[in-house]
Amino acid sequence: MFMTMENAGIKSNAPRLSEKSSPKIRVLVADDERGARMALEAPLRLRGFEVVAVASGQVAVEIGQKDFFDVLLTDVYMPGMNGLEVVREFRRFSPETKIIVMTGQGSMETAMQAVEQGAFDFIAKPFDIEEVLSLVRRATEPQNAPIEAKENEPDFSASGIIGHSPQIVRVYKLIARAARTKSTVLIEGETGTGKELAARAIHQNSERAVKPFVAVNCSALTETLLESELFGYAKGSFTGAGSDRAGLFESANGGTIFLDEIGSASLSLQASLLRVLQEQEIRRVGANDARKIDARVIAASNQNLEGLVESGEFRADLFYRLSVLTIPIPPLRTRGCEDLELLVNHLLKKHAGAGNAPLKISEEAIEVLSRYEWTGNVRELENAVEYAMAVCSGDVITVSDLPERIAANAAPAAKQFSQKPISLADDRPTIEELTRRYVSIVLAENAGNKTKAAEILGVNRRTLYRYLDVADGEINQETPADSA
Repeated sequence: MFMTMENAGIKSNAPRLSEKSSPKIRVLVADDERGARMALEAPLRLRGFEVVAVASGQVAVEIGQKDFFDVLLTDVYMPGMNGLEVVREFRRFSPETKIIVMTGQGSMETAMQAVEQGAFDFIAKPFDIEEVLSLVRRATEPQNAPIEAKENEPDFSASGIIGHSPQIVRVYKLIARAARTKSTVLIEGETGTGKELAARAIHQNSERAVKPFVAVNCSALTETLLESELFGYAKGSFTGAGSDRAGLFESANGGTIFLDEIGSASLSLQASLLRVLQEQEIRRVGANDARKIDARVIAASNQNLEGLVESGEFRADLFYRLSVLTIPIPPLRTRGCEDLELLVNHLLKKHAGAGNAPLKISEEAIEVLSRYEWTGNVRELENAVEYAMAVCSGDVITVSDLPERIAANAAPAAKQFSQKPISLADDRPTIEELTRRYVSIVLAENAGNKTKAAEILGVNRRTLYRYLDVADGEINQETPADSA
């Protein structure tokens, strides 16, 4: 039975209790689903917590204003006052309360907004009650200061993740939060964006840092070999199995196992991985007994796993297990020139060699690099930098030292998008003419990429075409750069 404001002994004129007035840790649960409240209230009580469970965010705020709670467990989507509003209210009048947000699989973005606004952490539904209990206990440990007291997120530059753009700063924050949890993590991003670097950063900043980090590429081996590599095998289980052998999950015991390109795993292997995540045990190929393991799983994919789920190529239940916390790594082409220059200078130092001064790079070369689309992302950039260092004959890398494909494809489309210099001394252009000329300049600076030009100008592409309004249709034609 759930406690109401009356049967919880809370009166409208009662002062808020201090944190020291109750010997038990007090937990407030807010969820409009009765089943979810029941699933949380009973186990929490059995573990010695004092629990109040309510069916709305508004009631949670009203109770929280009158009484102190160490922990608030709140659902994100509730009628009336939603979870984000509850978080904001509690941060205002009870900043000491640790807030844990509960979210369905389709609302991870909202959950991350809640964490950014001051929630201690979040957990996905359907949740494992032991994970919830562990999270509540961790939230009430003395060393866990309020989230606003954590002035700076960890510096991940040592891991090779470089950048100051808003997109990469958000990745830093997600990595920092993932490092503080025990949840499985799914890292999404194009090939070459640095997914393994992010996984290693999570491991190195977690409580498992002193234990092994084991990485395996699921697309590099056949299904049979991959299964025996992951789970090990028993002597005599197949031809050539002359002795028992531990698998990578056992090698990662106590630490982290990184499953790269998880989208390429077969359905039967996916079933085995799901069993490992659910039971925390593995069974060696050809063996009858199961072995308990404690390895945190971080998976990565350059494919859209949700799309694979819809097409039946990836198990939905495994996807939900893996994507408790999802970290999207942005492609290099969206991160801006500043991040690219930081990365180039980092790579120049990295490949300079011990005791050697790193080469410099000219502004013109940086400008050319910034125009390139980088379909291979940071990995392709590193290849280009190494090439330029190898052919450079001086101390400064110039445009002529860059790979030909980059210099050629990134050349400005000056001929295609030529415009007359704007000079009021020569003519009296109309506002429309000035607008069209300015748009043409922006378009030329972006190598004819209309999508980029429209983004810089803050207009949609239809408006961009209207601004150009060129009679012969030359500018309105699609360009290779624009299709990127």
